[in-house]
Amino acid sequence: MQLKVNPLNEDAISLHYDDPLCFNRIHQTVYRNLVETDPLAIREPVYVCIGTDRATGDCLGPLVGHRLSQMLPAALIYGTLEKPAHAVNLSDMLDEIACNMPQALIIAIDACLGKVDRIGFINVKKGSLLPGTALKKELPAVGDFHISGVVNVGGLLDHLVLQNTRLYVVYRMAELIAEGLTAAHLQYMRRRERVAVRPTGLLHPHSGSELPLDPPRC
Repeated sequence: MQLKVNPLNEDAISLHYDDPLCFNRIHQTVYRNLVETDPLAIREPVYVCIGTDRATGDCLGPLVGHRLSQMLPAALIYGTLEKPAHAVNLSDMLDEIACNMPQALIIAIDACLGKVDRIGFINVKKGSLLPGTALKKELPAVGDFHISGVVNVGGLLDHLVLQNTRLYVVYRMAELIAEGLTAAHLQYMRRRERVAVRPTGLLHPHSGSELPLDPPRC
C-alpha cells in the first residue's frame, strides 16, 4: 500500500476515473513509457500489482492483477485476488523476478491515500514507488514506472480508513487501469514483433554491449 502521492510533474498524468479521456490517456501514457523505457523492445513487461484483498482500500492492486490475468492470460502478472503481492511476500516476488527475468520491465500498480479532492484520481508516473511508507513499513522500491490510484483520505488512522473505503471507487479505478494496461500491452507486443532482434545476443540500450540470451543461475 503506497500511502503518499508524490507531486506530479510534466512526465505524469493524473485523471479522475469519471473523466471521459481517462482510459485513452492511461493507454497512451503507459505505451509511451513502455517504449521510452525499452526502446529496443527486448525487455519483458512484468506487472506487479501490490495490495491485499483483506481491506477494500488496499485491494486496488489485486483487482487490477485479477482483471489483467483474465484479459492478458499470457502476460507476467504478480499480485491477484487469489495470490496478492503484499508486505509479507513482496520481497520474495521481486527476488524471483530478478532471478528469472533480469531484464524485466516492471510496471507497479498500487493504491494510495491523499486529499479529499483527490479521491478517484489515477496517476501514471515514471520511476518506482515505495509501498507502505506511511504505515512505517520498509519495503523495496518497485517499478520502472508505476500507476497509483487515490482511494481515500490519508493522514490519520490510515488502517481504519483502508477498512472503510468504498469498494465502488476502487473497482471503477481498477477496471480502467486494467483496460488501459491491456490496450498498451497489446500495442507494445505488436511493436516487439516488428522490431528485429539479433539472434546471438541483445544490445544493451545504453552501453551498446550484448546481453546474454540465457538467464542467470540463481
